[in-house]
Amino acid sequence: MNRIEEEWHQLKSHEIAGQMFDNNYDLAMAIIYGMEARSVKGEYALEHLIF
Repeated sequence: MNRIEEEWHQLKSHEIAGQMFDNNYDLAMAIIYGMEARSVKGEYALEHLIF
C-alpha cells in the first residue's frame, strides 16, 4: 500500500470504525476529526486543502 492507503486503512479501522453517517457532511467531518486526532497522536503536521 502507498502512504495514503495505509492512512485511510488506519482511519477506517480506528477513528471511524463502526460508525454510520446520515449524510456526506457528517462523514467528511468524521474523517477530518479522525485525521486531526491521528496527526496529534503521531506528532505530525496536517494540512487542510479546500477544493
